[in-house]
Order: sequence, then C-alpha cells, then structure tokens
Amino acid sequence: MTTSENPTPDEGAATDESVATALRAGLDEFDLSDEDLALVDRDDADIAHEAALEQVPVVAVVGRPNVGKSTLVNRILGRREAVVEDVPGVTRDRVAYDAEWSGRRFTLVDTGGWAIDAKGIHLRVAEQAEIAVELADVVLFVVDAVVGATDDDAAVVKLLRRSGKPVVLVANKVDDQRFEADAAALWNLGLGQPWPVSALHGRGSGDALDAILDVLPEKSAVFGAYARGGPRRVALLGRPNVGKSSLLNRLAGSDRVVVDDVAGTTRDPVDELIELGGKEWRFVDTAGIRRRVHQTRGADFYASLRTQTALEKAEVAIVLIDASVPITEQDIRIVQQVVDAGRALVIAYNKWDLTDEERRHYLEREIERELVQIPWAPRVNVSATTGRHMDRLVPALETSLDSWDTRIPTGRLNSFLGEIVAGHPHPVRGGKQPRILFATQASTRPPRFVLFASGFIEAGYRRFVERRLREEFGFEGTPIEVSVRVREKRSRR
Repeated sequence: MTTSENPTPDEGAATDESVATALRAGLDEFDLSDEDLALVDRDDADIAHEAALEQVPVVAVVGRPNVGKSTLVNRILGRREAVVEDVPGVTRDRVAYDAEWSGRRFTLVDTGGWAIDAKGIHLRVAEQAEIAVELADVVLFVVDAVVGATDDDAAVVKLLRRSGKPVVLVANKVDDQRFEADAAALWNLGLGQPWPVSALHGRGSGDALDAILDVLPEKSAVFGAYARGGPRRVALLGRPNVGKSSLLNRLAGSDRVVVDDVAGTTRDPVDELIELGGKEWRFVDTAGIRRRVHQTRGADFYASLRTQTALEKAEVAIVLIDASVPITEQDIRIVQQVVDAGRALVIAYNKWDLTDEERRHYLEREIERELVQIPWAPRVNVSATTGRHMDRLVPALETSLDSWDTRIPTGRLNSFLGEIVAGHPHPVRGGKQPRILFATQASTRPPRFVLFASGFIEAGYRRFVERRLREEFGFEGTPIEVSVRVREKRSRR
C-alpha cells in the first residue's frame, strides 16, 4: 500500500486515532484510579454527547405579562438568569436556557407575555403565541392564581388545545395556603390539574417540575429551533473611572447608566441587553474594583463582592484599562482575576483619544513588561467618548468565546503532544526523565487538559506545553489549564 507525503484529513485523523489508541493501551501498565479511567475513557464520545444535548426536549413558559414567568424560569434554573422587574412586558423575545431536574435535561424557553393591545390586534397576539407553542415539546402555562383566569388566558387555552402539545398548568403566586382555593378555581380552564406554585419562594415548584417530566419526550421534535443559553454574558471590569459606564452607554446608543468624573459612581451591576453585530449580548456594568476586598469599607466592600459575582456569572470579560495613564497594579490584578475565574478575556485600552505618540510608545513597553503572561488576550484600542474602534469589540468577543468553547479531539491532542515531546523531551532530573504517557481534554469553558505522566513535570515544561498548544490550536482570548497526574507503574508480583 502506498502512502502520500501529505495525508488527507481522513488519513490524518485515522493516524491520530491509532496513536491515541496505542498510548491508551500503554496506560494499562500504570496504576490508574477509577476517576483516572473515567477521564481517559471519555475520549471523543463526549463530543457526540454534547451534540446529543442539542436534541434535548424544549419546554416553553407562556402566559400573560407579569404573571411571573421569568421569576419561575429563574427558580427552575436555580440562578438569576432571566431579567425580572415588577413591570409588565420586560421579556420581549424568546430566550432559551439549559435546565435540569431529577437528572433529566431540557431546554427552558422564557417567552414574552401576550396581551390584546389597546387596538385589539388579536391576530398579532395569536401569531406570537403560535410561534412559541409551535417550537416547544411541552408548554408550561403560567396563570396568576390571585387575579384568576382572564379573557387573554382563555384565548391562549383555545390555542393550546389546537396545538395538541402537552400542557402543564401552573397557578403562580400561591405564596401560602390562603391562596390554595384560588389555584383550585383554575380547573375551570379545562387543562387538567393546576399546580399551585410560588415562583418567588419556590413553594410547589418541584411538584410542577415532576409534572413536566411526566409528559417530557426523550428527544425533541423541534431541536435546533432555539439558540441555547440565551445571550452571551459579558462583564465590564476595570478600576474606578476607566470609562466602563461610558463604554456601555456608547454601545447601547443611549445614556443607560450614570457617568461622572467622580470615581465610583456605579455601585450596583447593571444588566443591559444590547444588540451588536446582529445578535444580542447581555452586558453587566460593574462597580469599579478598588483595593483588595478586606481594605474596603461600607458600600465599596459590597460593590467589590458584587463585581466578583458578576464575573462568575459572565462568560467573557472586557477589562478596561485607561491608556492615557500608566498601567497600575490594580489593572494587572483585575486581569488576573478574570484568568483565575477561568473566563474568556478581551482587553480594551480606553481613552485612546487622550494618548499622544509618546504615551503610546510607553504603553507598549508597559504591556510587554506588566502583561507578559497574557499575550493571548485580544487587544482593542478604543475611545468610549469618540466611538473609536467600537466595531472591533464584537469580533474580539466572538474570537475569545470560540476559543473558550474549543475541544481538541483526543487523537489529535496525543498525536501533537507526541511530536513536541519527541522534539523537546523533558529534562533529566535525578537520573530520571519523566515522560507524558497520555493526554485528554477534561472540559471546555475554559479548556482544561490533563496529562498523565510517569514522573513529576516541572512548571517550566508545563508552560512550554501550554505555549505550544496555543501555537498549534489558537486558544486566543481564553485561559487554558494544564494539570499533570503522575502515575507509577504497576508492581509485578
């Protein structure tokens, strides 16, 4: 059989797989725990599993405005994800999230409330209702038990019956036993048992979720209809007065948050849904990070804690640095905070309009010196005041998020590591030369790699491996973690 010097992609993949299979077989000589074996044997079936998640069934939460749909969504998710305000109509679009109950995964869709407007355009209301119901496997119909069923509710009931979709009726705002009778009155809707729930306090939500599971199909008949996870979440971070609120206002095209030259104007994170680059993003304008938390007092202390919380809820962070003044220790610490949190990262050097040639020269030197550990972070030079290069933020965010989500096939990863180890083996220490036996990517968001080795791998060599991984696979804009598990050979009896 002849082989070409440049194998086709299929041939290359087959070679990668054979290398990984051989290395995996060699691991049998070493003592591996059950946890090790589970990690090693995950291989690329995980990718198929993640693809299968796209086929999880869809549950649409529908109902009139202000009946508590978004509050119920947050209760089911176990976190504050959907925007909630005591104003009807805050949710305007259908937004999908990944949810789980009793080991069953499903896509939960929060929808805008439907009501007949002042002009009585029934057709438009019906169209929106039909779309939401059409793109669901199960409908969770939420009614305000205290107000009772209205004409709008009755209209929706007719539509639900025509759809033939399974419906779980939730009587919301049943905060205690006094309102149980109000919930029971909703039997009259003819949709079966109304489940009394308090979305605010969680009362009865488990029973309603059990009712959903009773009618939930194994696979969705409408998979792919929704972008999963809702808008990507972006945290705006930076020390006080670097222009976070100004940047948010510029992106939003209006004055959403207070801007003042006094540092620390923003105390509470402000969530804003903003359309950029043809898609919606959820921006969180955070209070400026001041000193370390234990050095702050009063409102600033809590602002710092809320900022950390905002970062943990985000997927990607834009760290704003004032380009017109020298980079500070605080700037470096905030960047490191994002890396430590494992979030995707974009660095925006703001107030570019205030920098001259001399300042830009010194800034480049400062970046080389102070941020030498993160050359992988996309950099955008912007001005929130003039709007300079605002169009470059979205491509930078998308690049970082794509890298954050990247998974390298096990075969390709081991084939690549075999090449670099052959070319640059680990130094001999104490008469022994540790070698990498096998590698796997344990997870994404951020990418985490586990190397199984025959001996201790020095920190310098780990950094070398990380650098070569970035050179080969990109990972621009995301931290990556490389950990090592040292395993001894089995003793022969």
